[in-house]
Amino acid sequence: MAAARILVVGGSLGGLLAANLLLRAGHAVTLLEKAPASLDGRGAGIVTHSRLVDALRAAGVRVDEQLGVSVTQRVALDVSGQLQASLDCPQVLTSWSRLYALLMAALPAEHCRLGQQVSSVEQDAGGVRVSCTGGERYEADLLVASDGIRSTVRAALAPEVQPRYAGYLAWRGVCDEAMLSAHTRDTLFGHFGFGLPPGEQMIGYPVAGAGNSTRLGERRYNFVWYRPADEAVELRRLMTDGDGVHHAGGIPPHRVNPREVERMREAAHRLLAPQWAEVVDKTTQPFLQPIFDLSSDRLAFGRVALMGDAAFVARPHVGMGVTKAGEDALALVESLAHHGATPAALHYFETLRLAPGQAVVERGRRLGAYLQARAGQTGATLNPPADDPGREAIGVLRETAIDLARVGAAFAA
Repeated sequence: MAAARILVVGGSLGGLLAANLLLRAGHAVTLLEKAPASLDGRGAGIVTHSRLVDALRAAGVRVDEQLGVSVTQRVALDVSGQLQASLDCPQVLTSWSRLYALLMAALPAEHCRLGQQVSSVEQDAGGVRVSCTGGERYEADLLVASDGIRSTVRAALAPEVQPRYAGYLAWRGVCDEAMLSAHTRDTLFGHFGFGLPPGEQMIGYPVAGAGNSTRLGERRYNFVWYRPADEAVELRRLMTDGDGVHHAGGIPPHRVNPREVERMREAAHRLLAPQWAEVVDKTTQPFLQPIFDLSSDRLAFGRVALMGDAAFVARPHVGMGVTKAGEDALALVESLAHHGATPAALHYFETLRLAPGQAVVERGRRLGAYLQARAGQTGATLNPPADDPGREAIGVLRETAIDLARVGAAFAA
């Protein structure tokens, strides 16, 4: 198979996975990222799955105990801080910054172009041409768009595909292990933790700390607290900073209104176990993530393909975002091996990845609907009735962010 010239648009984890895998398959790869500098430091915790590990190894990343923090058990704590339910479920939890550092180190610097904002894409029988806002132009045989939920490339090719707000958001953050009390470290830190107030859901797990350290005492605890917020009033208020500026596309962490952070912390003390309230209190800069769905009905457009979050965004309950991108990248390599640098290869890629992408979005919606249904029922609660301790909680523990490839779909039935 002759080497193809391939442009990858988007330098986050999905784009880096694709660029590394395609490069190691013998192709001439150029990655275009709109940010003018490294993206290191963005993002928070990531749940790993077996297929993500496969993709990382294929991308040239050494996978060992430094990948993340291992846990063996999931626990749910009730509002008093007592154990509500538990489940044995070994997993490795890592962080966005850790994976970014590993994937950037694997990609030779000459294949990465920063500060390249794509403005237009043209294609014909001979190839694809990309223009950037700074005047730069690139030509290739194929283009892979991995430029996220607000993909510029997708907007040009499939403008009808738009993110859809799910009706709730997530407060997120990380807290240093060394800041936490012995009680919280003993009862929560070493586990994949859950808190289940009525109509809401808190999850958390340990990740690497500063310098990607996984040493005892140097790690961090990553939390994600799902809370309902109607789009017209609450979401708009939360996405407006202290100066009254509304950030419709996402509010930067340092611009989140301190009054909203304080309200969130007060709610944690009312609704969650004391251990969770302590984690929230000791998190320096909590940030906000509105939850969206995005589902494409096409992935191949001639010589251009969509992958990762440019193609599908599933709610974080499934814990599959980066794994899904890794599976996409593996499928791209397979498709080019079968069909060369042709539109037929991207069509084959679509046959491999369209249905799985749609399925993971639907699974995320189902898990979110489980949460929302209880939020909408008067007096409903995710806490179990007194005569059946742990019934509801154990269902949430069994379904959230599990590796279906390892445990089987029956585990989440």
